[in-house]
Amino acid sequence: MTAAENVCYTLINVPMDSEPPSEISLKNDLEKGDVKSKTEALKKVIIMILNGEKLPGLLMTIIRFVLPLQDHTIKKLLLVFWEIVPKTTPDGKLLQEMILVCDAYRKDLQHPNEFIRGSTLRFLCKLKEAELLEPLMPAIRACLEHRHSYVRRNAVLAIYTIYRNFEHLIPDAPELIHDFLVNEKDASCKRNAFMMLIHADQDRALDYLSTCIDQVQTFGDILQLVIVELIYKVCHANPSERARFIRCIYNLLQSSSPAVKYEAAGTLVTLSSAPTAIKAAAQCYIDLIIKESDNNVKLIVLDRLIELKDHPAHERVLQDLVMDILRVLSTPDLEVRKKTLQLALDLVSSRNVEELVIVLKKEVIKTNNVTEHEDTDKYRQLLVRTLHSCSVRFPDMAANVIPVLMEFLSDNNEAAAADVLEFVREAIQRFDNLRLLIVEKMLEVFHAIKTVKIYRGALWILGEYCSTKEDIQSVMTEVRRSLGEIPIVESEIKKEAGDLKPEEEVTVSPTQKLVTEMGTYATQSALSSSRPAKKEEDRPPLRGFLLDGDFFVAASLATTLTKIALRYVALVQEKKKQNSFIAEAMLLMATILHLGKSSLPKKPITDDDVDRISLCLKVLSECSPLMNDIFNKECRQSLSHMLSAKLEEEKLSQKKESEKRNVTVQPDDPISFMQLTAKNEMNSKEDQFQLSLLAAMGTTQRKEAADPLASKLNKVTQLTGFSDPVYAEAYVHVNQYDIVLDVLVVNQTSDTLQNCTLELATLGDLKLVEKPSPLTLAPHDFANIKANVKVASTENGIIFGNIVYDVSGAASDRNCVVLSDIHIDIMDYIQPASCTDAEFRQMWAEFEWENKVTVNTNILDLNEYLQHILKSTNMKCLTPEKALSGYCGFMAANLYARSIFGEDALANVSIEKPIHLGPDAPVTGHIRIRAKSQGMALSLGDKINLSQKKTSL
Repeated sequence: MTAAENVCYTLINVPMDSEPPSEISLKNDLEKGDVKSKTEALKKVIIMILNGEKLPGLLMTIIRFVLPLQDHTIKKLLLVFWEIVPKTTPDGKLLQEMILVCDAYRKDLQHPNEFIRGSTLRFLCKLKEAELLEPLMPAIRACLEHRHSYVRRNAVLAIYTIYRNFEHLIPDAPELIHDFLVNEKDASCKRNAFMMLIHADQDRALDYLSTCIDQVQTFGDILQLVIVELIYKVCHANPSERARFIRCIYNLLQSSSPAVKYEAAGTLVTLSSAPTAIKAAAQCYIDLIIKESDNNVKLIVLDRLIELKDHPAHERVLQDLVMDILRVLSTPDLEVRKKTLQLALDLVSSRNVEELVIVLKKEVIKTNNVTEHEDTDKYRQLLVRTLHSCSVRFPDMAANVIPVLMEFLSDNNEAAAADVLEFVREAIQRFDNLRLLIVEKMLEVFHAIKTVKIYRGALWILGEYCSTKEDIQSVMTEVRRSLGEIPIVESEIKKEAGDLKPEEEVTVSPTQKLVTEMGTYATQSALSSSRPAKKEEDRPPLRGFLLDGDFFVAASLATTLTKIALRYVALVQEKKKQNSFIAEAMLLMATILHLGKSSLPKKPITDDDVDRISLCLKVLSECSPLMNDIFNKECRQSLSHMLSAKLEEEKLSQKKESEKRNVTVQPDDPISFMQLTAKNEMNSKEDQFQLSLLAAMGTTQRKEAADPLASKLNKVTQLTGFSDPVYAEAYVHVNQYDIVLDVLVVNQTSDTLQNCTLELATLGDLKLVEKPSPLTLAPHDFANIKANVKVASTENGIIFGNIVYDVSGAASDRNCVVLSDIHIDIMDYIQPASCTDAEFRQMWAEFEWENKVTVNTNILDLNEYLQHILKSTNMKCLTPEKALSGYCGFMAANLYARSIFGEDALANVSIEKPIHLGPDAPVTGHIRIRAKSQGMALSLGDKINLSQKKTSL
């Protein structure tokens, strides 16, 4: 133990720029100076003693010239001085001068000023010398009856500390404090007294609680919190006491303090698993979430609700509270809403799904045309997905949900509309009874769709599922309306020339049958063109997409027209009608081809799209049965296969989840009977108060890896060499947003090192919180220095620095030892996460930083390499297992992870096994990483490069 660490409880941070003053000048100031100079001198003395100086000559000076002063600042400084000054001789006996100090303490304990009395009592809590405390006991006892609560409160603390350290000085402390507690009125004094009884004499604390158990609700929140803790500890140690105190906990659920309610609910859940108790606790949690304005509090309490839900016995109780949980959706924060919807979805059952859907429908309607909040679009997307999941699990609900959601196909936000479209596609395939409703609704909103991707999807659904003659004709009418006047090229040239009159409106005249140059029939429903399209917005939607050069939608349209034409031929027997319909479809395709080859669109048509449209024209001109099967049966089967594979995957993941949650009990497990359990065997549950205290201190036991070599010693970094005058090594403890460096410094010389300072600097998004204090190291002595570093983002940070020191007695400059760099591993901040394929593709397109890593490994198997990368980067594979199964010598997979700071990291693994190099050839290929920030992309790339090769143990 170094001198600086002796028994000091008060930490004072001091800049060490100036030269330390001499003992003579300090003595002079303390003897002859005025109050101000004495105060300054006393401060300097305290700092020097903290830095390891002994200064024994000043002790008597301070007792004679400073101790009698009545100045409050000096009195406060003296308390710090007496705390840190050595009070014993080298052989352990108390210094004679301390008797004088003891007398001064006694006078201060009887001082008329309550601040001086109170602060002296606080100081006595830090004294470890029984001989000093013994003469003060009557004065301390007398303070319990002082008129001011500040004095009484600190007197209780002083008595508690003295009783704990030196019981013989005040053996009747519990009895004294119990009597004090009965008569006390002040909340903070009662809390301290009750706290002491809990730790010193639990039976007395329980006796007191029994006498006032009905008045608990009237107590202050600080006392209520202590009562909750006592009940928790007593009931855990002695389960038979539960019945006696559980009512008290129920009462505390109604407390006005949120902290008391939260602790009482947590305690109630651990004490009782009865449905009424769980319901009361859950209700309390929900109220807290709704009433508390802080989003962090909301998220913490939501996590407690999720923990409750994960318990199989409690899930049923929470199912009845789904509607209450949905009240949390009134919070504007997206993260809170996301967790709430997920929780509601996990709890939904056939009993409450109808109510849930009604609420969600209202929420969806609320988000319409609301643009003041940036997260509205994302929230709408969340709601759509939740409704989608509800409808898939409870098909009866789909009919209620679909009409509301289909209004959003015309939404400007493509992501939400795409989710709706995906949902509609699944619903129309799964639920035959809803097909007519969906097609009808789709035809209603079709003309209002604004984005090309949604338009394509809607076209496909209409082409695939229109089964009646009327619907097919409606689709054709909608397509014609969306395309505008045909032939497109001619009408566009006319518009440019200004031949069309502005007052012309869209009029649909009766269809007339024309004969084309090829000798086939064409039906031209005269959609005389609209007003001159000076503004692009006036164009019909499909025409606008084509003129912008987006011909992929034209290829999609050609397929749709082919499908409905082939179906029309099968439905209608009249040859004339069949031919006219096919001719109209072919005319539309031909005019689109003509437009694509002309110079009017912004981009010319691609060869792929020309081939697809030409193929469709050929299919319609021949109408062979084989093509009919491919267009009208195979497509739907493909969709059916995809949906069933997706459903299977979801069921598999749900099964894994439920297996995790279900506690398996072995047949030979011992049965524990509550009545037969010994008092000390209540170890089935961990002590929640102890756990929360450890979490607050950042010393929770993290689960180490299963690898037996993964011990704490693996994280020790050597900072200097063994032959350096000062040896240093650091243990890097990462705790979410901050890093604690525990540096061991060893003086390897025979000299005393003064002002030995650890100077650190950081590179990257790391910030040093405080400058470590200087130390004085005796010859061959060692000390531990702690330094805190805050982390602001996920990127490889480097901490570097040096140790500087003076050799006592030497006149030379300060000596310096340069330290090795400490590299911070980003794996502590990256967690696996999942997202949909659409989100992955969107992020992949948006993220601007890409890092391409070449595969360089000794692993021979593709799947093994992928698993190795997943393990070493903490990423999650989004590609389903089914897609990765089998062996073809090539593999492509998408990976995704999220940092605790909310940053996304994407990766695409494209690897192959070169067969021509034989079976022992290692895996080759590339991994592309994309992220929003450069640091994340580079750091992840470095991590993959470092851990590609498999190390053999």
